[in-house]
Amino acid sequence: MSIAQRIEQVRGNLRQGRLGNEQAVSQGAVLPLLDALGWPVFDTSVVVPEFPVDTGRVDYALCHPPRRAIAFIEVKHLGKLDAAGEKQLFQYAFHSGTQLVVLTDGQEWHFFVTSGAGSYHERRVHKLDILERDTQECVDRLCRYLQHERVVDGSAIRDAAADYGTAARDRQIRGALPTALQKLLADSDNQVLELLADEVEDLSGIRPELDVCADYLRAASRALEGSAGASGSGSISPPAASAYERAPPAVRPVGSGPSDRIGLVFRGQRQHCSSARDVVATALQLLVKEDPAFLTRFIARPHGRKRRWVARTAQELYPGRPDLARDHSHEFVPGWYLATNYSADNLEVILRAACEVAGVEYGSELTATLRVGSAQGCD
Repeated sequence: MSIAQRIEQVRGNLRQGRLGNEQAVSQGAVLPLLDALGWPVFDTSVVVPEFPVDTGRVDYALCHPPRRAIAFIEVKHLGKLDAAGEKQLFQYAFHSGTQLVVLTDGQEWHFFVTSGAGSYHERRVHKLDILERDTQECVDRLCRYLQHERVVDGSAIRDAAADYGTAARDRQIRGALPTALQKLLADSDNQVLELLADEVEDLSGIRPELDVCADYLRAASRALEGSAGASGSGSISPPAASAYERAPPAVRPVGSGPSDRIGLVFRGQRQHCSSARDVVATALQLLVKEDPAFLTRFIARPHGRKRRWVARTAQELYPGRPDLARDHSHEFVPGWYLATNYSADNLEVILRAACEVAGVEYGSELTATLRVGSAQGCD
């Protein structure tokens, strides 16, 4: 199986919630990709699990010659990459003299060189998100830093060190800023929209719906893109479409014409709802009814960047925001809470993800109308 095919396999495991713990991340992401990159994953003298170092054990050591570590891979639970993991990995590397180290949760791959100045984070050469980046970029980066032959002959560490020190890194950052702005506007965590809503409320005393904020920012982004193109400085390229954005629109009318109502149709059965939030809650209830284990798989897949769409408590939905946990959570089945502080566009993302985990085809087996006419609130 090619590297590109392995990447698609890992994406499927991530989207279907199959990587719910560190062992699953290892077996469902790390080892398949190492195998595709030419590593003999069944030779435990070359790909050594639980490799002992003075301060503990690193999850995997890549060795050449056998049992002599030349690169480390530390595996974390999905969504649990943090500064503590970086520190732990660098401590392992310090005691063994390893120059190339990798920290991953299966979705994100952080490549570091241990030499050079700066904090652990500043010595990160590249961050690769398997779900966010296109397949060819994933192939190129994984080969550059982890292909067996390149690690063994030293070219991988040389390239990593060169990437760390080159001025091209600054140019890449500057080039990524416009796309980063657009991705923030589309972020399903809605934090940019919340900040704008907070400021409007402070100025006017009235809090706008997040859909109103989203519409305004989209218009401002289009104006900025047009201004950049007219000035001759180059237009702002939109971010690569996600799997959800590329799919044909599935927010289809339940009926037709101006009398359409918010609701959904699931396996031919029509359900009218009072709001976009109720559409999502109803859909989740129907999926749970079909498969009681659905929610356990759903929470194991990637959600927002910092927040959960569904959790066991309202507080887990909005870390550090008790006001949102109080006002924008909904217990849709006993003991399970849905975050409702989302625009209709983001609620559609949640619906698509839920259907993907449940194995339900969104757009045919389940269709939804989240708004009628102009954008409406979700609460």
